Amino acid sequence: MQLHWHRRDLRVADNRGLTMAAESGTVVPVFVFDDEILAHAASPRVRFMLDALAELRAWYRDHGSDLLVAHGDPKEVLPELADEYDADRVVWNKDYSGLARHRDAAVRRALDEAGVGRDVVHDAIHHEPGSITTNDGEPYSVYTYFWKKWRKREKESPYDAPDADRLADVSGDELPSIDELGFDEPDADVQSAGTAAARKRLDAFCDDAIYRYDEDRDYPTRDATSRLSTDLKFGTIGIREVYRATEEAKAAVADESDSEPDGDEGDAESNDEATNDDVESVEEFQSQLAWREFYTHVLFFNPEVVSQNYKEYDHDIEWRNDADELQAWKEGKTGYPIVDAGMRQLREEAYMHNRMRMVVASFLTKDLLVDWREGYAHFCEHLADHDTANDNGGWQWAASTGTDAQPYFRIFNPMTQGERYDADAEYIKQYVPELADATADTIHEWHELSEMERERVAPEYPEPIVDHSERREQALSMYKRARGDDEND
Repeated sequence: MQLHWHRRDLRVADNRGLTMAAESGTVVPVFVFDDEILAHAASPRVRFMLDALAELRAWYRDHGSDLLVAHGDPKEVLPELADEYDADRVVWNKDYSGLARHRDAAVRRALDEAGVGRDVVHDAIHHEPGSITTNDGEPYSVYTYFWKKWRKREKESPYDAPDADRLADVSGDELPSIDELGFDEPDADVQSAGTAAARKRLDAFCDDAIYRYDEDRDYPTRDATSRLSTDLKFGTIGIREVYRATEEAKAAVADESDSEPDGDEGDAESNDEATNDDVESVEEFQSQLAWREFYTHVLFFNPEVVSQNYKEYDHDIEWRNDADELQAWKEGKTGYPIVDAGMRQLREEAYMHNRMRMVVASFLTKDLLVDWREGYAHFCEHLADHDTANDNGGWQWAASTGTDAQPYFRIFNPMTQGERYDADAEYIKQYVPELADATADTIHEWHELSEMERERVAPEYPEPIVDHSERREQALSMYKRARGDDEND
């Protein structure tokens, strides 16, 4: 008998650790609500997690078993459960954050003291930290080189769910409510959780949007993203299953092209071009999966980046950190429509489109001159898909303090971003109803309107809280001072 300790792998299919446990004997599935981990949680993530656990528990019950649910310190709970069920081994999948590694080390010591074996399995990403390095054996700090090796590495096939006869006949307690865990129901409408919902999202994406991904992914109203980020965060779907689906989507394009009847030379060239575009679009999405792994590797080798700049400057960055401006940003009341739309989507859905994440992060750090850690903390509180590695990597990229970060002098213009990626202001009007009756041109020119014009068009929407051009110059000076540059050069 052995325990499988579920953590960020709330699924049975394509679960490497669960498969390994089932191959060796009967498995007792376990989940532990750890107060130390919950202290870093937030209601949108807890809501998604509980919903995913409910589906996971239902699957086990349908297969003659159950998910044992405990609340406490894993280093105490797991040895006790191993003793109660006469289990000689505990199996779990690795997690690469500093907090998780500290917890897991304590569990290993406790199991050793109790005389219980354990196996820790690589599962959450394709390539384990340390497996993709420079020629000198060092971890990469530049994504482009990481991606070139990542894409060439062989990917494992998905693992099947265990057979019912490999699951222990056990009966567990009911799941706690979100209130019992110390959280309120989120105000946001958190997306559906569980493997069935994740597969539905994956199938829909691979049927259509994946072929438009390269061209449309930056436009929030074009529905060209997978929406799998929360599923990957909690492991309600396996990364091998996702990658296989993308490879099948790529193969389907080639098969369709091969099956088309021969036409004239012009038609053939057009078909080849369309096929190549579709393949490149699929590969662009795969590159985003690689970004996820790149940031996981960065965090593994540099756990301090959660609270410290990855990139060292000669001097401290002189963040302005104005409390009122920060609050306006959080509430989506900056007077910059595209920024406010993104922040309100976050509040309403516990999610934000990726292009908007870059826009609001640039605005906070480069226009408001607020420390990226403030934005990271806000995302941690409100995102259902908050992932330490990815969120930290994204925020430090925007703030020009991270690995492979954008140059400090690259500062998004929020008006240009809105006009370029939401030309008809559909996204803005969806989340900023005060501007629902304004024309797209008026919305994109909001910063240039007179006070009288703003009052006439949308009296309830605020004027811009800062002047972008002025703050851009201040940001450049701030970073130059941090770099130790002589601004007179």
